[in-house]
Amino acid sequence: MCDPISISIGTAVLSALGAGTSAYQGQQAMKQQKKANQQAQSNAEKLYADQQAQENKAAARQPNVEAAFEGNRAQGQSATMLTGPTGVDPNSLSLGKNTLLGGA
Repeated sequence: MCDPISISIGTAVLSALGAGTSAYQGQQAMKQQKKANQQAQSNAEKLYADQQAQENKAAARQPNVEAAFEGNRAQGQSATMLTGPTGVDPNSLSLGKNTLLGGA
C-alpha cells in the first residue's frame, strides 16, 4: 500500500503539472486572441478607408460650367476672373511705345 503522504505529494505534483499546462495553454490562447483582434482591427480600418473613398467619390463636386458660362455671357465676352468685365486696358500693354510690337 501507498502511504497517505506519498499520495498527497503525487496529487500535488499532478496538480502543479496540470496548472502549468493550463497556464501555458492560457498564454497561447491569449496570443491567438490578441493576433485575431489585431487582424480584425486592421480589416475594420481598411473597410472604413474603402467606404470613405467611395463616399468621397460619390459626393465629388462637379464644377457648374453652365452657370460660369452664363455669368460670363451676362458680363460681356471679355469678362474673366483675372481681368473683370472690362478686360485689359490696351494702354497698359504698350510699354511706352507707339507700335503694336513695342518698337519705335
